[in-house]
Amino acid sequence: MSFHSILEKIAENYLWFLLIILLVNLQQKRYLPRSLHKRMATLLLAVLALVLEIALALILAKGWPDWLVFIALAIVISVAVIMHDRFWPFRLHCPKCGASLKWKEIIGSDGNICDECYQKEHPEEFVEPEIEKPEIPSSVDDIDWNNWEAEQNCVITYLFRTSESGERQVLLIDKKTGLGKGLVNVPGGHIEPEETAVEAAVREYKEETGLDIKNPAHIGKLHFQFLDGTTLAGHVYFCEDFSGDIHETDEARGFWCPVSEIPFDRMWEDDRYWLPEALSGMHFSVVSVFDGEKMLSLKFSKIEDKEGND
Repeated sequence: MSFHSILEKIAENYLWFLLIILLVNLQQKRYLPRSLHKRMATLLLAVLALVLEIALALILAKGWPDWLVFIALAIVISVAVIMHDRFWPFRLHCPKCGASLKWKEIIGSDGNICDECYQKEHPEEFVEPEIEKPEIPSSVDDIDWNNWEAEQNCVITYLFRTSESGERQVLLIDKKTGLGKGLVNVPGGHIEPEETAVEAAVREYKEETGLDIKNPAHIGKLHFQFLDGTTLAGHVYFCEDFSGDIHETDEARGFWCPVSEIPFDRMWEDDRYWLPEALSGMHFSVVSVFDGEKMLSLKFSKIEDKEGND
């Protein structure tokens, strides 16, 4: 292939080169205002490339000697070298820390500073604005419970037995981890996405006590609104059928307690309001507002149980 043919081939495909430069310029727009200087540099490079394209087109169209393209190329390179700060401000390493720059930093960071160094120099640009959270009412009467949604859904299960002496007992736990740590409660936990509430009750009971429970019966639902914004809904189950032996776990230490001696003073405050009613056979729904472990407001309602074994 002759040199003239090579020049013709270059002229035919030169627009692709210009297009690439302009695409880089569009990419730099994503990194404003850090890329103002480099955006101008790519535009200037596009201008030089266009000048060279015009010179090449004239040489081919007018039939001028092919060697004139070297003069045009020398002029373009000379201008780029003399004004290199404006035409080629791109670097591969950060001048502050010497780290290799990423692609976006090479084409979009004026001063060729890496993101980490830029953040140190401009901390004000990385401060997240404080989002004003709506104030949580401290009374259940001031909350629209019809449109209230729980971020977390969980279960708790009360397991009962009759001792050899005929005493009615319930299995309680000393909570060792998580929400309510240090309080007396009953086994329970979060409902996983792939399981039903009943399946969660059986699983959590096994994990916390080592016991296998069967046929837990749904008796009510708890709705907790905390002042920090946490929302929690809990399904309450009663159960009589179980097998196995109690084992202390990392989460809980289980113990049998006479129903008549349930230590309400060591439990969540709401328990003393709804648990005695539930023990009498009532199905219920409770809404409450808490500040940490301190109860601020509560409303208890008797209901027809519609939750079933969901």
